[in-house]
Amino acid sequence: MARRKIPAIEALTRRLASPDAREIDQLYGLEPVYDPATQRPGIAAEQYVAARCPYCGERFEARVEVSAGAQEYIEDCQVCCRPMSLSVEVEDNGALHALRVQRAD
Repeated sequence: MARRKIPAIEALTRRLASPDAREIDQLYGLEPVYDPATQRPGIAAEQYVAARCPYCGERFEARVEVSAGAQEYIEDCQVCCRPMSLSVEVEDNGALHALRVQRAD
């Protein structure tokens, strides 16, 4: 007596025999890994932007990760130690649009 093959089991067997990266991530509950080689040409993943402290006026270089998209975070001034709110705006193509620095109080 010949065993009948079930199509769903055959499809699952083929998928498990050679999984791609997306399936492995999904299987183990992993998040996709950022690969700098896949970034858009001509757009850097991170940039250093010149800005001024809104309290003391001291110039500083803010490291902005453009690949993270629009974001907002608090950073202390390296001179006067007061908290500044930095807001990153990103264009639709992934390029940096603006960095806004404001008082955090």
